[in-house]
Amino acid sequence: MSHLLLHSWPSAITAAMTLASGAILLLAAGHDVVSRTVPNWMSLVIAGFGVAAGLADDRLLISGGIGLAVFVAAAICWRRGWMGGADVKLLGAIVIVLPPAMVSSFVVAMSLAGAAHALTYMLARRVVAPPHRPRPNSLLSRGLRAEQWRISRGGPLPYACAIAFGFLFVICNGGAP
Repeated sequence: MSHLLLHSWPSAITAAMTLASGAILLLAAGHDVVSRTVPNWMSLVIAGFGVAAGLADDRLLISGGIGLAVFVAAAICWRRGWMGGADVKLLGAIVIVLPPAMVSSFVVAMSLAGAAHALTYMLARRVVAPPHRPRPNSLLSRGLRAEQWRISRGGPLPYACAIAFGFLFVICNGGAP
């Protein structure tokens, strides 16, 4: 019995780190929607969870290497103006959490979610007019008004939403694209 408990301990740590990363990632996506920023502490905490999961599963070196490679590729996209800096950090951190076999499925799911999100925004720009009413009082109304303003002016996408979707998709589907 004790052997079974010791054998399942690394997978329990990995599961806990994955769930905690998903929770922080959802907070990051919400923050990105509201302010188009993701605080650095969120990426750092997720990277820390990834390090713990990598140590527990004896895959830290390969997960860290893949995370670094994804971070560098995303940084090139940032340099060209295709991504925000916070999204680059978040993307590099979340890849460390994932088992290496899930990374390619994650990138595909995230990219498809990002494309659908961008297409939705591009279509919305044709029908959403800038807000003309006074500033509303409720937080939700103010958020919707701000989003209306961003869409009508071609503002940036909250790409942390696509990152969160890709992560949750592969975690919930066991890595299947």
